[in-house]
Amino acid sequence: MINVEIITIGDELLIGQVVDTNSAWMAQELNKIGFDIRYKTTVGDNENDIVDALGRACSRASAVLITGGIGPTKDDITKHTLCRFFNTRLIFDDRVFNTLEQMMKASNRQLNELTRNQAYVPENCTVIQNQMGTAPITWFEKDGVVVVSMPGVPYEMKNAMEKDILPRLQVHFKAHDSIQHLTFWVTHYTESLLAMHLEPFEDNLPENIKLAYLPSYGLIRLRLTGRHSSEKILSKQMDEQRVKLLELLKNDILAEKDQPLEMLIGEVLLKKKMTLATAESCTGGNIAHLITSVPGSSRYFKGSIVAYANEVKHELLNVSSEDLADFGAVSEQVVRQMASGALQTLHTDCAIATSGVAGPEGGTAEKPVGTVWIAVACKDKIVSKQFYFSKSRENNIIRATNTGMLMLLDLLQK
Repeated sequence: MINVEIITIGDELLIGQVVDTNSAWMAQELNKIGFDIRYKTTVGDNENDIVDALGRACSRASAVLITGGIGPTKDDITKHTLCRFFNTRLIFDDRVFNTLEQMMKASNRQLNELTRNQAYVPENCTVIQNQMGTAPITWFEKDGVVVVSMPGVPYEMKNAMEKDILPRLQVHFKAHDSIQHLTFWVTHYTESLLAMHLEPFEDNLPENIKLAYLPSYGLIRLRLTGRHSSEKILSKQMDEQRVKLLELLKNDILAEKDQPLEMLIGEVLLKKKMTLATAESCTGGNIAHLITSVPGSSRYFKGSIVAYANEVKHELLNVSSEDLADFGAVSEQVVRQMASGALQTLHTDCAIATSGVAGPEGGTAEKPVGTVWIAVACKDKIVSKQFYFSKSRENNIIRATNTGMLMLLDLLQK
């Protein structure tokens, strides 16, 4: 296996102002093609710290991938630090400058001095043109180690990785093991109970195949990962383990795809030629947000009514004002009417409705914080259920979102 270290640069990452999504995405893509991610390092905008991180990374990895710190402002110091580390200097690159000029003209912007400085690159590197931004991408080789520096802007980094970096790395490191993953979404188990159930299976796995448990709210993602020098042998091994897992878990396997719930829902709705709407109170539109994050969701998702106030529930979803007064917004009577109202108002086949006490305030003895009613409807069938989640507002929103989508999937599959 080829060992890789990922270094992300930026004070904003260290203080939590920006969440590092780059390294997670990079690791997934590298792992798919057989590279082994051994370390991830985050370092601030400090030249000495970056040099130190680079030195450690180059001593233990075959490839080091860096994101961040190569913009036009004074705190973007990665290019200068790379020059120090590789004992070189910045030179003006006409090809990079031409790319910058064309990019500015296409967007009707002026090329200022700061942007022009992006055309200065380390002398002893291979420059890879950035087709999505102004910061150049640089490729170094030293003592058998490849070091690649990319912009920290996620869409720029992803484009560079997909179009240039990953193919180049595959060519450069020709000899590596085949790696395969199988993913299973499992329901009706806690992580500990599932581990106990699968203990004999896990104990008898071949040494080159590992099982990982990746729990989320209401679901567990099981991932089988296999490595072998022969892709044919590995495929046979993985298929054998797949059959065993299917036999052990049967109907508790929701899906065999490494996809989030919102994508699974979309596939089922498209297959059944059905449409969906949401009527959300305590989840505040979070279900609709996830559903619409999937490209092409307009083919099956019609819209959402975020009915936070009782008058909205009554006026837009036709919830009975008497039931709101008698039973309260967080009740089975109300949430079922919300689901029915979404079907009627938005003219869909299916609906998810949520109403609950998200917290941290607003709970009562009868309905403490974390009490949530969820209803899902498909045509003339409605299923509703009460849940008690937690005292954390964020946790309650996420769990209600996942649970609502799981309930819809279950109803669709039945």
